[in-house]
Amino acid sequence: MNAGQPYPEVPDNEDESRYLATTHEVFNQPPALENYNLFDQDTALQQAVHREGAGAATEDLRQFGALAGAAETIDLGFRANSNKPVFNTHDRFGHRIDEVDFHPAYHELMRIALENGLHSSPWTHPGKGAHVARAARYYMHSQVEAAHCCPVTMTFAAIPTIRKQPELAKDWEQRILANGYDPRNAPDSLKTSVTIGMAMTEKQGGSDVRANTTRAYPIGAEGAGQAYELVGHKWFVSAPMCDAFLVLAQTRGGLSCFLMPRWRPDGTKNPWHVQRLKNKMGNVANASSEAELRGALAWMVGNEGRGVPTIIEMVAMTRFDCMIGSSAGMRQAVAQATHHCRHRSAFGNRLIEQPLMQNVLADLALESEAALAYTMRIARALDNQDQEHERLLARLATPVGKYWICKRTPNHAYEAMECIGGSGVMEDCIMPRLFRESPVNAIWEGSGNVQCLDTLRALHKEPETLDAFFREAAEAKGADRRFDRFLAQLQNDFADISDFQYRARNLVDRMALVMQASLLIRHSDKAVADAFCAARLESAGGMNYGNLPSGTDPAAIIKRATPVVG
Repeated sequence: MNAGQPYPEVPDNEDESRYLATTHEVFNQPPALENYNLFDQDTALQQAVHREGAGAATEDLRQFGALAGAAETIDLGFRANSNKPVFNTHDRFGHRIDEVDFHPAYHELMRIALENGLHSSPWTHPGKGAHVARAARYYMHSQVEAAHCCPVTMTFAAIPTIRKQPELAKDWEQRILANGYDPRNAPDSLKTSVTIGMAMTEKQGGSDVRANTTRAYPIGAEGAGQAYELVGHKWFVSAPMCDAFLVLAQTRGGLSCFLMPRWRPDGTKNPWHVQRLKNKMGNVANASSEAELRGALAWMVGNEGRGVPTIIEMVAMTRFDCMIGSSAGMRQAVAQATHHCRHRSAFGNRLIEQPLMQNVLADLALESEAALAYTMRIARALDNQDQEHERLLARLATPVGKYWICKRTPNHAYEAMECIGGSGVMEDCIMPRLFRESPVNAIWEGSGNVQCLDTLRALHKEPETLDAFFREAAEAKGADRRFDRFLAQLQNDFADISDFQYRARNLVDRMALVMQASLLIRHSDKAVADAFCAARLESAGGMNYGNLPSGTDPAAIIKRATPVVG
């Protein structure tokens, strides 16, 4: 109240003190996006599940979608991120324990994930749609909280590698695949369910694991399945409370793969020591650590000197989960932005009805659906590895998709945050967490350049992978002239790949776009496919969001992507 101005007149029969204390009424604010079904409110996900062969899992996915969207489950994600894990080197009596203490919300999220088979279902129930159904559950669960999905992914991805050593698989596989969660810092021999981590990189090498200096010394006989002691360090050990880890170390025969448990068979602590937890900008609910191995007992997995080929199937699976996780982050960002704009009014209209906001929202929705379509197509390929086309497609399309989808996520998260405005920057909104999480998958399991180099490796080792890729993309030929031109130009540019390393990002960018366009043309709503081709294959407006050209149908795209809640 400015000096000299009278107080407003108090209505008759109104208590003056109460009237003066009431400053305003809260209105024009959206309800919280909670107590909704993440499956039922995601048309693109429902269609992808049916299209890619997991229609039989619809009811199970619907039930999981209700669980993932419940207010209580969403709250777990906030609590897990508000309470970082704490590392304790010793107990109060002086015993070395190397224990990471997590908030109960983290453990509850882990319980939900493992009891619902996010780490196991394609291995325990293989067959039509197994990877697709599991990817759909992981996609919904990751939208609640992404960080704890790291140990879930590693446990899931470890199976193909551990199976390369049958005697180790006999001891470990049943417990790895058990749909239960046992977080105790106790010997694995006391547990019926275990989790598996991965320790590959070192300070001097990073992604160049062949520069590793950790040494493996045989205890007796040498070779596959034999016991060794590991001496060295690991720069990144994510989820250090896992019960065992797949580790790379040097032997006389070269870099080899080992399974290293946290405890020795006699129940004593294995001498690998966590030095500290990483202080990460995102992914904070999950612990990542640095560790020293001081004669840690481990068993060789696969042939000596073949560490990278042995562990590469695990890496391929974790890269696939990076695609799912980034696609999930995009979906949650779109859900938050469209939900907010559906309820919020400014300048005389709801935000969702204003042309410029429609352009941005529709463009964000395009990116999200394209990422999901690509990811779920790879899930179908994983379900059909006995078919040569599907095997070749998965080999090449996985690094391409991991590169592109994960790299598109950070700017997507930022733009969605901007749609919400100032409230989107507040820590009681999920958007800051989505934004901090958004670069993680692009860096984890091999950054962008590593994925491009792996694409080149696939082309050199199996040139027929490129034929499979283009054969799959070409299934959309004849439906859109913009697509046909884009595909023809890309195929022409692959006529000479002698300088592929230098041009890799440009080529891999376009490979991802042509596959996404093909999938949307063949399977999505016409408005989505048309806008994607116009904005990604032809438009000169650049790749910033909000550049859909005139003639597209943003209202239809937004309606398809918006969860109707409240």
